[in-house]
Amino acid sequence: MVATPIGNLADITLRALHVLQLVDVIACEDTRHTQALLRAYGIDKSAAQLLAVHQHNEAQAMGSVVDRLRQGVRVAYVSDAGTPAISDPGARLVAGVVQAGLNVVPLPGASSVTTALSVAGLAQDADHGSGFLFVGFLPSKTSERNAAVQALAAEPRTVVLLEAPHRVEALAQALAALGQRPLTVGRELTKQFEDIVTLAAADFAGWLAQDANRTRGEFALVLHPGAAETAATPQPRVLQLLLAELPLKTAVKLAAEITGEPRNALYELALTLKDSP
Repeated sequence: MVATPIGNLADITLRALHVLQLVDVIACEDTRHTQALLRAYGIDKSAAQLLAVHQHNEAQAMGSVVDRLRQGVRVAYVSDAGTPAISDPGARLVAGVVQAGLNVVPLPGASSVTTALSVAGLAQDADHGSGFLFVGFLPSKTSERNAAVQALAAEPRTVVLLEAPHRVEALAQALAALGQRPLTVGRELTKQFEDIVTLAAADFAGWLAQDANRTRGEFALVLHPGAAETAATPQPRVLQLLLAELPLKTAVKLAAEITGEPRNALYELALTLKDSP
């Protein structure tokens, strides 16, 4: 299993180049894409040495790979970009090869997931713990996507999402429900027009709208842990002052930003204060 660059061709590893040159067959997500990649590194493989193994034929093509391995043929697998089997084809192939009693060797390398996490500035602490949840692509249907976002609102860990350019605006609208929760946006990571910015989830859609080019390219998104909520009752003084001058929702939003207290708790308190004589 050979990881390939997610953008910048210089991010290939020496070991990957050695293996791709050495193997007899390269199974790949897209033979044309892989042939172009190989040529960029001066690696000459014939069309017969490339075997298409993608999401639509992975289960069937697995048998061909297993047969070749049993015959002593050296086979590498690459997806179009990054580490195979991480939101890319490859997992079924690995499972089939292992089930056949054959070895699978991982070659580490580029991954949009770890690349985005490395620039998100996430410091582990006692409140949020360690680790992250890799979700990948959320559902394409609006209702299912919104439900998934609501579930993420209760997730205390860091969450990593992936998104395609034609769906990113819809995702941004759904993520707005998470309000001020920090979101690190990685667009076109490692490529010429790379963008990396951390902003509130509620501001993501507005950021995209500021420049039409921002909806182009692939996205890796890091949703930071939510603010740790406690059972303590929020202090009412700031909220009372804001409620005297502003609409309830605006007062709650500003109070949350000023005090750092959970918006849900502030909203409940605001309702109570509004109903008080």
